[in-house]
Amino acid sequence: MSTTLDLRVDEGDPTPPYEQLRRQVAGLVASGDLPAGERLPPVRQLAADLGLAAGTVARTYRELEQAGLVQTRRGAGTRVADGVGATLSEDVRRHRVEEAAQDAVRRLRSLGADDEAIRRAVDDALHGTGA
Repeated sequence: MSTTLDLRVDEGDPTPPYEQLRRQVAGLVASGDLPAGERLPPVRQLAADLGLAAGTVARTYRELEQAGLVQTRRGAGTRVADGVGATLSEDVRRHRVEEAAQDAVRRLRSLGADDEAIRRAVDDALHGTGA
């Protein structure tokens, strides 16, 4: 693989490792740092590099494939799907906003916040930024 993936899993993050990886790879695809046709590391290799179970990385790749960002073919490995990147930037951006919201809700819930407290915090943040 010509592109070096700088993927990390934060054990202190309440987000599951497969989701952390999926989000990072999707971001690399959206930014163009992982161009169409680029091969991702084999599941076992990436799992070993990150100290994860192979099933965790396999789930990441499955979810990326379901989102249309990668394609897996026997003998060819997992590659970034053709036609992704800049052409999907609006879809990827929308998806990343949804992911960020889900991550924020998970983190706030881990702090004990209920729905009303979360809504209030988001509303305060929106008004504080002038959005």
